[in-house]
Amino acid sequence: MKLSVVIITRNEEANIGRCLDSVRFADEWIVIDSQSTDSTCEIAREKGARVYECEWHGYGAAKREGVTRAEGNWILAVDADEVVSVPLAEQIKKVIEREDGPAGYRFPRKTFFLSRWILHCGWYPDYQLRLFRRGQGNFTNDVVHEYVEVNGAIGVLTGELLHYSDPDLEHYLKKFNRYTTIGAEDAYASGRRASASDIVVRPVVSFFKHYVTKQGFRDGMEGFILSALSSMAVLVKYSKLRHLAYQRRQEGKA
Repeated sequence: MKLSVVIITRNEEANIGRCLDSVRFADEWIVIDSQSTDSTCEIAREKGARVYECEWHGYGAAKREGVTRAEGNWILAVDADEVVSVPLAEQIKKVIEREDGPAGYRFPRKTFFLSRWILHCGWYPDYQLRLFRRGQGNFTNDVVHEYVEVNGAIGVLTGELLHYSDPDLEHYLKKFNRYTTIGAEDAYASGRRASASDIVVRPVVSFFKHYVTKQGFRDGMEGFILSALSSMAVLVKYSKLRHLAYQRRQEGKA
């Protein structure tokens, strides 16, 4: 069985080499790049990947493009800041040789945030469905928070996908701003409007869920920071949604 790895990138020169090194066991590597201005594409090509430079139309669209370009019987989708651990790699090599069995597999993802692995806060085990048979699965077309839909049974692997999400707080906050804007725009497009409870109550509930219910306190100071930032993300998203609705009314487009 042939395995294709699909990765989407934009200015990932710090991560793409490490990511590709972790999936050397695959048969081909497809990189869908969205207008990188650094050496991401050059590094990927040096590592043996086929690189396609495309306009950005959202995470779902980019990953679907990668699936279309792939030729393998199986598709493994990873992000540039992720690494397939050795145990996970060994498990993947075994299951893709089976003629029968599940149409897709999910496995736990462990995230490194600032200075430690986060094992609570609702961030772990954070199962991801990223391995699927060609023709039996694909990503949704969502602009953000895309996911794989599979036609068939789903198996579970125990090896971990390692996620080196944020090397520093500046990187996190840039992503924070981008994601909250996309989230607000997506919510507005679907007809959602921000209520007072969305802005006042939801952030508090979010902090309690991450820090108390999901035991973020067990991740030390990083757990507190992450829980607080998660609640702020809710506040900022709905504040942006409220302001977006105001702007559209002023433009006569509401």
